[in-house]
Amino acid sequence: MAALELCAENGYSKVTIEAIAARAGVSKKTIYRWWPTKGAVLLDAVTEQVVSDTTFPDTGDIDVDLCTHIGSLVKVFTAPVAGAAYTGILAELLHDEQLAKAVNEELVIPRVALVYERMRRAQEQGQLPLDIDLPLAVEMLYGPLYYRHALGRPLHEPQRIEELVAYVMRGLRASASS
Repeated sequence: MAALELCAENGYSKVTIEAIAARAGVSKKTIYRWWPTKGAVLLDAVTEQVVSDTTFPDTGDIDVDLCTHIGSLVKVFTAPVAGAAYTGILAELLHDEQLAKAVNEELVIPRVALVYERMRRAQEQGQLPLDIDLPLAVEMLYGPLYYRHALGRPLHEPQRIEELVAYVMRGLRASASS
């Protein structure tokens, strides 16, 4: 949490391992024993926040569940503490292959697996066609979230999230009948 607090207070670019160690009350050596870079420290903290603060319920209604999940992601990614770190990580991973790989392995792949799992259950329940391309469907649902975040225009409004989900789901459901 020390790393996230520093990021919220000073911005990602001004956070250092030295400052994280001082805030946490440990030595730099202790930090480096667990994490190779500032990005890795902050990724670990953001991942922990995402896992604890984003829910993916199974209410029996995939549309409602997707709205809930996307809404909880927006809250984490725009919160003052985790949001500053997340935005900094996104910017840094464009220039840091190791961080990009870690983001994919530690944050993206496990979270996307949960979405696939929930969408497969929706297919089994007859809420989604069996022949849809799940990876493409997930990109269609979550891509706008990251696109808007990158442009500094996050999807804050629950109504817009509901519209996004409804629009994509209509397309997925229509694809089965064509």
